[in-house]
Parts: sequence; structure tokens; C-alpha cells
Amino acid sequence: MFDEIDYVLEGKNAERFAILYSHGGEGRTSIKVPKVYWTYTRKSILALEWIDGIKLTDAERISKANLNRKKMIDEGLYCSLRQLLEDGFFHADPHPGNLVATEDGSLAYFDFGMMGDIPRHYRVGLIQMLVHYVNRDPLGLANDFHSLGFVPEGTDLHAVATALRVAFGDGRRQSNDFQGVMNHLYDVMYDFNFSLPPDYALVIRALGSLEGTAKALDPDFKVIESAYPFVIGRLLADPSPDMRKILRELLIRDDGSIRWNRLERLIAAISQQSSESSKKPGEENTASSSDWRSFDMHSVVSATEDLFHFILSRKGWRVRVFLIQDIVKASDAFLQETTFPGIFEEEGNTGELNPERSRMIRRLVNGVQSFRQAISLAPNAWTAMLIRVALKPESRRFILDVFLALVNYSHDKVPETCWICMSKYLNYLDKQWR
Repeated sequence: MFDEIDYVLEGKNAERFAILYSHGGEGRTSIKVPKVYWTYTRKSILALEWIDGIKLTDAERISKANLNRKKMIDEGLYCSLRQLLEDGFFHADPHPGNLVATEDGSLAYFDFGMMGDIPRHYRVGLIQMLVHYVNRDPLGLANDFHSLGFVPEGTDLHAVATALRVAFGDGRRQSNDFQGVMNHLYDVMYDFNFSLPPDYALVIRALGSLEGTAKALDPDFKVIESAYPFVIGRLLADPSPDMRKILRELLIRDDGSIRWNRLERLIAAISQQSSESSKKPGEENTASSSDWRSFDMHSVVSATEDLFHFILSRKGWRVRVFLIQDIVKASDAFLQETTFPGIFEEEGNTGELNPERSRMIRRLVNGVQSFRQAISLAPNAWTAMLIRVALKPESRRFILDVFLALVNYSHDKVPETCWICMSKYLNYLDKQWR
């Protein structure tokens, strides 16, 4: 509390914040920090540059100024995520009174008395907790709380996991706003005597204030959902072992099975950059404040190669077993008579196809298309990586295992499917000649 009313310290905080996060540029929202006038500043007096601004809660003035609310939210969120997950020095109280919008659409920060400075260990822990929450992994969350010192030594982590599972509720819709997440956790925190380090308490305050401030501009804003692309980008870009481990936990379950839904969404998000990057200069995405949502393709390629190495390693044998099973299931979907795409059937008869198998085929096709789009962003890097992986002896052994599994499973189905296809084709020709 005494640090917060030391204005010399606050001035130093403001300058450090400005060096780390203040920026600007033509055509995009910028972050502004008032200049400190040290000649007039003392421990009890803080002299700052005057900045005209509009309160974020003043919807009428923001509308009159024709300010882009989405752009400002994106810029503020990006700035906050950099503070919490990259540099660690963060504004702990970004409520609407400490942030204003300028007439050119920039965001100006004030009041640097309450600041936090979290070490990398806690920043990695924050990312890991988010991933475990999104994966609905109570035991993973309980282990995170223990490793970060939130729960006392000797606490039964399985009991904590059970309490978290009950708090989340299996049938309840997952909450994507920060307040909803905390509502899930508060009862568990009290029951198990959680003790949050001061810096983490400030993180919780900062995230709550950030969401509240953003909701002043967009009532539907949800900080966890909006922050997820940034977190995924950090996981892909950081090659450190702890980040790679978190990325694997995001995509692979503890038993070794693949989280295909997550992988599909990740590939789709990466491929979406292909269409956005192909826009001509001068179009809306150029110099947009939402550029941070895009992915660095060389980081994506590097992360994919590391994931392949893990799957092909001795530790990844469970994943390979599940992969072979999933490949066999996918091939079976193509070979089954009920899911044959009906290329020789009259229009309208395809409704008889098995819906579940049809969805699987559609998802496979969409996934392949998205992956092709992602490769088109950096074809040379992808080609070089795939060649390196393919030349590994482990890759050849795995491909042989897949081939043998397919042969063993489908040797009696391929002839049957071929006869069915030929029969349908002859029937189709017969109808055409009549």
C-alpha cells in the first residue's frame, strides 16, 4: 500500500510500462502512456503529460467519435496478454477509470501505482492452467495448483480434482468468461485452504478488471475465449520443453488418444491465416490490431516436427497405437457400403448413408483441405520438415505398421467394396441406356 502512494516509484513504473508496451502506427490502434515530468515529480507529487480521452463507459461519445470498438478491444487484450504471458510486468488494475480512448482510437493507460511482476514459472503455470481448464482436466488443474504452491503440502490432490469435477458439472455448459471460471473455483479454493501468492492474486484482479473494461465496449466479450488464439500462438512459438509439454497435453490425452476436435480446430485456425494473408495490400486486414491472432508458420512447422518426434519416440508408443486404430476406423468408413458416397445413385438417395460415418468422411476431407491451405503458407518449410521426418527409421517402421494393420483389417472388405461399386456402376449404365 505504501509502494502504491510513492509517486517516484509510480513514475518509474509508467516509464517501464511505456518502454515495454507503448507503440503506435498509421492505420492501427496504439497504446499510449503519459510522459513523466521528472523536474516536477517528487515522492508525493506526480507530474504527467495531459492526454485528452473518452471514458470507455461513455458509449455515446465513443459512437460520435466513430471509434472502432473491436479494434480497441483487440489492442487492449493483446497488450494485457503480452503483460501477463510474455514480459511478466503488468498493470494490475486496468478498470475503466484507468483506461481512456483518444479521438484517434488509441488506448491510453493511467495509474501505475498497482503493478505486478510475475516470474516465468508462474507465467507458464498460467498457460498450463488455461489448457487444463479448456481440456476439462480436473486432476491436471489440481497438479498445477500444487506445483505453483496454491495448496498446502500433503493435500489429497485426487480430492481436489473430485471437487473441481463437481464444481464444473459434467452436463453444464462450459463457461468462457473469467468471472464464470472463478465462480467454479471459489468454493474449491475455500474448502482446500488455497493460498495464492500476491502476484497471482494481482493476476486474478487484472484479468477480472480487463474483462470488465472490455465489456464496457462489448457486453458479450469473454476474456478466456478471446485469449485462446494468443495462448496457442505462444505454445507454438516457444520451443522450450515445458511449453512443448503443454502443447502435447492440449492435443493428446493421458491415455495416448488424440483430441481430434482440438487438432481440427487448430489446423482450421492456422489455415484461415492463408486466406487472410492472401488479401491485397490496402484491404482491411493490413496493419490491423488483430494481426497478433495469426500464427508464425515457421513456428508451426517446428512445433509439428517436435510433435512427430514425440509420437515416434519410445514415450509415444501409446499414441501410435491409438493412431493406427483411428486410421483403420477412417479407412473402414470409406469402405463400408452404407457410407459409400453414392456417386452412381440418383440425387436424393444419399440420405440413406450412415450419418456418423458420413460426418467422419466430411471431417477428414475438411481437415485435409485445411492442412493443404496451411502448407501453402510455407511450402518449402513444410516439405523440408516432412522429408526429415520421413527419413527417420522410426517413421518407416510406423508406416509399415499402419500398412500391415490396414491389410489385415481390410483384406476381406476391399473385394466386397469393389464388387459393390462395380454393381452400382453397371446399374447406373443400364439406367442411362434405357
